[in-house]
Amino acid sequence: MARRYDCGDATDRKTGLREAASAVRRGELVVLPTDTVYGIGADAFSAEAVGDLLEAKGRGRNMPTPVLVGSPNTLHGLVTDFSEQAWELVDAFWPGALTLVARHQPSLTWDLGETRGTVAVRMPLHPVAIELLNDFGPMAVSSANLTGHPSPQDCDAAQDMLGDSVSVYLDGGPTPAAVPSSIVDVTGKVPVLLRAGALSAEQLREVVPDLEVAN
Repeated sequence: MARRYDCGDATDRKTGLREAASAVRRGELVVLPTDTVYGIGADAFSAEAVGDLLEAKGRGRNMPTPVLVGSPNTLHGLVTDFSEQAWELVDAFWPGALTLVARHQPSLTWDLGETRGTVAVRMPLHPVAIELLNDFGPMAVSSANLTGHPSPQDCDAAQDMLGDSVSVYLDGGPTPAAVPSSIVDVTGKVPVLLRAGALSAEQLREVVPDLEVAN
């Protein structure tokens, strides 16, 4: 039976965050609010948990799961060949609605799907998400919806779709917008905008003027 906690209540929030971290450590799934939409999260280093996440969403391995972190410093242990331009984007837009696709450390033993040696990583601008991520560590997190359905802006919508496949729901109230994060590929010499979301190409070019836009 799924448990739900109201993060608008200080006591419920503290209990919910503790229970969510414990659930993720057990290999279970949790739903958490972010600054874009609600996400469904799992231990990024548990292939079984990530597989359960993909199954809960009805999503294939050809659409690998992004990873959320609670601090830019976490990147040092996750990515390699991270360019100066990539760090400039982090400095300018994290925490926030910018996902960076980078090469992950070859020593990492994780299975996020068919990533071809890369990882999509983001630090969300949401206090509940950041607190959970700083407690547990990097988490595989995707939008908390069934594939093909709208991404949820509140906990009710997420729970209606995912039900008891999730152990803990953290209700942080409505998210600010349904606009997804922008995705920039920083694996090459020039950053490439793969998906324009909350941040436009013009905003990103204020930091990295040679940003290209994928066709």
